[in-house]
Amino acid sequence: QVQLVQSGGGLVQPGGSLRLSCVASGPPSVRTFSDYLIGWFRRAPGKEREFVAGISGGGAAIRYGDIMPGQFTISRDNAKDTAYLNLRNLREEDTAVYYCAASPRRDWYPPPSYDFWGQGAQVTVSS
Repeated sequence: QVQLVQSGGGLVQPGGSLRLSCVASGPPSVRTFSDYLIGWFRRAPGKEREFVAGISGGGAAIRYGDIMPGQFTISRDNAKDTAYLNLRNLREEDTAVYYCAASPRRDWYPPPSYDFWGQGAQVTVSS
């Protein structure tokens, strides 16, 4: 089992940028961070949870959801047990709670099962 701790949320003005981090930790296990596919999701007020981006365990296979092109970049540093989501050119409509989640499978097939979730990070875009 893996625990995900998020950081990096906050208040940003329209057009601004920020970086969200998701650090994996937990009891000792034979499973390593690279064994998990990591996804980023967001939930805006009054809306359903939305898939933002995902990255395979080794970092080679990346998928983005239905988002504005160029706004989001997903990455990971397995040596630091950390996944990142870079947000730029933010708009007020990007205001949401952003979650990272881990699927206990390395790749996109079989389809990921996001069994472990971070606590969420509030991103508020406002002038």
